[in-house]
Amino acid sequence: MAATAGCDVMMATDEPERTPEEREREAEACKEKGNAFYALKDYNEAYNYYTKAINWSHKNASYYGNRAATLMMLSKYREALEDAQQAVRLDDTFVKGHQREGKCHLSLGNAMAATRCLQKVADLEPNNEQARQDLKNAAAVLQYERIAEEDFQKRDFRKVVFCMDRALELAPACHRFKILKAECLALLGRYPDAQSVASDILRVDSTNADALYVRGLCLYYEDCIEKAVQFFVQALKMFPDHQKARLACRNAKALKVKKDEGNQAFKDGNYELAYKLYSEALCIDPNNIKTNAKLYCNRGTVNAKLKKLDEAIEDCTNAIKLDDSYIKAYLRRAQCCIDTEQFEEAVRDYEKVYQTESTKEHKQLLKNAQLELKKSKRKDYYKILGVDKNASEDEIKKAYRKRALMHHPDRHSGATAEVQKEEEKKFKEVGEAFTILSDPKKKARYDSGQDLDEDGINMGDFDANNIFKAFFSSPGGFSFEASGPGNFFFQFG
Repeated sequence: MAATAGCDVMMATDEPERTPEEREREAEACKEKGNAFYALKDYNEAYNYYTKAINWSHKNASYYGNRAATLMMLSKYREALEDAQQAVRLDDTFVKGHQREGKCHLSLGNAMAATRCLQKVADLEPNNEQARQDLKNAAAVLQYERIAEEDFQKRDFRKVVFCMDRALELAPACHRFKILKAECLALLGRYPDAQSVASDILRVDSTNADALYVRGLCLYYEDCIEKAVQFFVQALKMFPDHQKARLACRNAKALKVKKDEGNQAFKDGNYELAYKLYSEALCIDPNNIKTNAKLYCNRGTVNAKLKKLDEAIEDCTNAIKLDDSYIKAYLRRAQCCIDTEQFEEAVRDYEKVYQTESTKEHKQLLKNAQLELKKSKRKDYYKILGVDKNASEDEIKKAYRKRALMHHPDRHSGATAEVQKEEEKKFKEVGEAFTILSDPKKKARYDSGQDLDEDGINMGDFDANNIFKAFFSSPGGFSFEASGPGNFFFQFG
């Protein structure tokens, strides 16, 4: 054979094999050091020494029991559970092992398994007060679970959150309880709180499908639908049979399609189709409050375009019920109220808007509505004459002629006293209306909502008969003469 000159060969030297007695002594020494660090609350060092003890003697139940206690103090309940279970496998009469297994099960939310373990403790030590208390805690967790399940079906999400908060006080490491709480927080619209709970879980377990689902649910309910779909898809990759994620993903995609199609139909001026698409979108998921608020407002805008103002107001009201901070819905409803002469309602909406967003534009809208409200509380001279607000001077004169003749007292001299009084009042109002609307300056002040009294106009001082006579005796007009009660004739010039 060829020589291997120039190569230094390092020979490994094995430590001499320890006797079982020596290994036990090393294990005990490590355990004692672990106990010392545990007493000092240095749980990481305690864990290290208990692990060394186990390495020296892996069939000693107390070493696993001590390391389980240390892991519990580090809130590592799953690892602690494994050690506690190993401890009782090695020694089924090890009370602390059963008790720690029960506490780990309880902390992780498995109250039934906890009850079995803790009952074993009670059987081994009938006077163990801690075991009795832990059994009561396990029973309480089971009760909270049962109530929460019933209330979730009833959609009483606030009560579910309450139950889960109480359960988490006894089972702080239960991801299942945290997820249920987070889901209900999302359904209650408390998205930041729900996101916080889900994020805490994902920091510990980035592949937790339930937490990914809740993150997506929060985004979905905040109308961030595309981002939400990404989380739902990720959750389904982690757990393909996640029914809630699958349903939410389907709803999110369907909502986006319908909403986008409705928006496009509106832009194209196809309002009937837009109304149909928004209505279909509203049927997809009644839980999506924010998106549905926008859909109601969009449909309200469509109804306004279709001149269905009452329906538009109703849609905006539904949007506000879902989201009482939705400024666009208040503005749309206020404009519809202006258009339907519901000025007090319009003022209330614009006041809400201005309190929320104090812009110059909103201030002006509020002032305009307040002016319309003020004008609406005066006599409507246009209505009295039966003319439009844009009526010409000639149309105003014709309207006065018609109404003055219709309500002239002589025409109703044979009527009852009550009818005469009513017709005399109308005759006076007609003359009053004509006095204002036939005078460009007075008409301009009236149209702008200014007080006519500021011009020294006292409508109680004028004589309707004088106005009537002046009008009908004007050149090119015709005269009115009465020939007896209830009898009159006109003589045209």
